[in-house]
Amino acid sequence: MHGHLSAATIGVYAFVVLILYFLGVRSPVVMYPWLIEAVIVLTLVLLARYLSTTYRIDRAAMSALRLFGSRNVALRDVRRIEILSFRDLSPVGFFGGWGWRGRMWSPRVGAFDAIHTDSAGVLVTAGEIPLFVSPRDPAAFARELSRRVRSYAGPLEVDDGAPAAAARA
Repeated sequence: MHGHLSAATIGVYAFVVLILYFLGVRSPVVMYPWLIEAVIVLTLVLLARYLSTTYRIDRAAMSALRLFGSRNVALRDVRRIEILSFRDLSPVGFFGGWGWRGRMWSPRVGAFDAIHTDSAGVLVTAGEIPLFVSPRDPAAFARELSRRVRSYAGPLEVDDGAPAAAARA
């Protein structure tokens, strides 16, 4: 499942590239057009990273994949599956959000990785570092992940994807 993509975010990236190109590279005033071109390339790489965000669940692991930074979580290690908003975590760390795996800190869960494209998503607690992901349909993703984890390792501490949790919602 791909990450939830925002047309506004994609539009901002495109707008920035166009502005840099028309006002920077093609301007006779700019002394170093190669520097503007480098910023355009960096912006396009960040856009490609955003667009490449995908999530996959197989028999033994859940994978959060993107250009320049991915993470695998073994199903046997999953203890909690929570549907929540990124805002609920109150993350701290601007530079952490741009890192390899988006390592951040939250007063609610401590250190966590964030491979996300939207604020609505699923927090998967496995091992020492939880992982926040934002699939296109968080509820369906949580249900499928829960089904596979329960069949692999049994019931979880917190399971927002379990059939009983879906009935409460």
